[in-house]
Amino acid sequence: MSETILPGNPAPLSRELGVVHAHYRSLLRTRRLYTLLVGGALLVVLSASLWFANASNAGAFFDRLPYFFDFFIHFQPDEAMEIVRALFDLPSPLADGSFKYNYEEGRVYLLGDFYLPEYFYQMLVTINIALVSTIFGVTFAFGLCFLAASNVTGSRPIRFVVRRFLEVLRAFPEIVVAGMLVAILSVGPIGAIVAVSLHTVGALGKLFYEVTENADGRADEGLRSVGANWFERVRFAFVPQVMPNFVSYALLRAEINVRASTIIGAVGGGGIGEVFRLSIGRDHAAKTYAIIILLFATIIGIDAISGALRKRLVGPSAFQFGG
Repeated sequence: MSETILPGNPAPLSRELGVVHAHYRSLLRTRRLYTLLVGGALLVVLSASLWFANASNAGAFFDRLPYFFDFFIHFQPDEAMEIVRALFDLPSPLADGSFKYNYEEGRVYLLGDFYLPEYFYQMLVTINIALVSTIFGVTFAFGLCFLAASNVTGSRPIRFVVRRFLEVLRAFPEIVVAGMLVAILSVGPIGAIVAVSLHTVGALGKLFYEVTENADGRADEGLRSVGANWFERVRFAFVPQVMPNFVSYALLRAEINVRASTIIGAVGGGGIGEVFRLSIGRDHAAKTYAIIILLFATIIGIDAISGALRKRLVGPSAFQFGG
């Protein structure tokens, strides 16, 4: 006959269970101690970093913090409609011959009187930089990832060289590479495309070979058993498994590259980033806010399209908690 153990009056543990329970309690105390120590160390490092940053800042960050919103308060267009006029290159009633209100001069005429507003054209340049860079990056990352995957390439020297190469490509931020290339190739989108492409190869190459290493190896074993060569194994055993994830990562990287291309434009890479730097540097509030609105709308649109495509590729369950 089994005994009923009441929640409020548990039965005494046996000697063996008592030892296990005591060991568990000891591990729990140790884990909590380590958590407190790590949390305290991070707090100390964060405080020291903030102090150093504040001491190094020319304007004393914490002293200037109460004036944080002063820029937005004083940086206002003369009229709210000036933002719309700047966005669509419409004539301004405030035009005085200066660069501040020369919206019409930026028009890009396509056919007769039909034109594309300057900032829309520059946004297309930025998107073009991002898409071309993504295509180059995906192409080279796809070719290199299988050489870096341990379950596809058995040669350690080859894997070592390819992985280190990918690390070098993603070690430097795009804006640093773009700054050097602008000095070599002059101002324009070409340097931006090269910079973003190199970083994309390094970043996607790592993601791709990690996905490949997690692929099911049974198809590869079957192809090996019938004498398939390396290219046949990659084509028929791995590519069908990893392609949905590859495309998903590529779409995600395209979103990132749009943002990166915008930032690179500020250092001479062309596109919307360059005109944004010029407008805010010249204190042209209407133009600056028009570019911000266009950027915001473009990023939201690209994120929505990319998210919908990725959901169709990998299935909605991958986007659900616990899916």
